[in-house]
Amino acid sequence: MHYLLGIDDTDNLESRGTGHRVRQLADWLVENHLAEPQGITRHQLLVDPGIPYTSHNSSACLSVETENVDDVWEAAREFLLRESAVGSDAGLCLAEWDSISDEVLDFGRRAKLEVLTMSAAEQTASRSAIRCEGLTGTHGGIIGALSAIGLHRAGNDGRYLWLPGLRELTGKYHVNEICVKGHVDRICTVEHVDLSAETIVDVGEWIRPVLRDGKATLFVEEKNHEWYIISKDRIKNLSN
Repeated sequence: MHYLLGIDDTDNLESRGTGHRVRQLADWLVENHLAEPQGITRHQLLVDPGIPYTSHNSSACLSVETENVDDVWEAAREFLLRESAVGSDAGLCLAEWDSISDEVLDFGRRAKLEVLTMSAAEQTASRSAIRCEGLTGTHGGIIGALSAIGLHRAGNDGRYLWLPGLRELTGKYHVNEICVKGHVDRICTVEHVDLSAETIVDVGEWIRPVLRDGKATLFVEEKNHEWYIISKDRIKNLSN
């Protein structure tokens, strides 16, 4: 079955960020034969003086296939309790894909626009039968964790930090190779014109598909009759 794990606020100013920690969690689940990770997305939330955050106030969502959801939950809790940085306010949520409600999607959208509370996160998660727990510090990370689930499930926010095989891709490939080797769903221009399967694209060294219409979408542009992924700044702007 398909599940989403939302994780937020596992870091401090000296540690690696939450995205790195979630990639480690994905490896941990594989090593222990608990789940098959499908992808990790980063979601930018509201930056506001009323919200405590480490650097950018982003959260992460890990998509997995598993038949052992109880074991996945316990393993994720154990991992984050062990690996979250001193002073962090780590939060963890877990939801079954088909049961994520419109209320959760709305919670994710609101987290990009307004200051939300832990109580609102807990109540929303409870009404939607989503497992939700604060693990360290103030437990405030549950807000971002639940938001990440809502935004990923809605399918039009954030960018992929990881897909199977994606980060091993550098240089030039045919479109169909990128899709197969990096598990990318679509390669197109920002005007949504798809490239043919045999078109060669230079993916550079920082390949980050954007989540659009529920698909891992790699945006590209043509320069001097050759195709390249769009710049890092444009990717960040499109995914924030």
